[in-house]
Amino acid sequence: MGSPFPGPTPPYNNPPIEPQYFQPSQFYISSITLGINTTITTIKNHNYVIGQAIKLIIPPANGCRQLNEVTGYVILIPTANSVTTTINSSMNVDQFVSSFSFNQPQILAVGDVNTGIISSTGATIRRIAISGAFVNISPL
Repeated sequence: MGSPFPGPTPPYNNPPIEPQYFQPSQFYISSITLGINTTITTIKNHNYVIGQAIKLIIPPANGCRQLNEVTGYVILIPTANSVTTTINSSMNVDQFVSSFSFNQPQILAVGDVNTGIISSTGATIRRIAISGAFVNISPL
């Protein structure tokens, strides 16, 4: 008896992920305000939400090297181009230096595509997407 699966998935049924068709996205950082809760200001308006998991990529030329590859969560959105995070940068973190070069500092959304049932009480509550998860905004 043969396999229940007909074979590998043809490429046209499994297209590559196109980052521009998903939000939240990656944004370049224009400034970082250090503190118990670190505030990140982006060059343009972001599409993050409260609860969004994020990661910082800080090149050496921008200072704040202690925050490179640090992850945290968005806890406040004070303006359309800034987020306050759970990242504690209050001690032993170099000041941010705004330096426009080939490698720019970035804030990235991290996680995966999450849909389905969520509930802390065990009750079935269906939502289109978990807050902070990636959402497909493809025009197709």
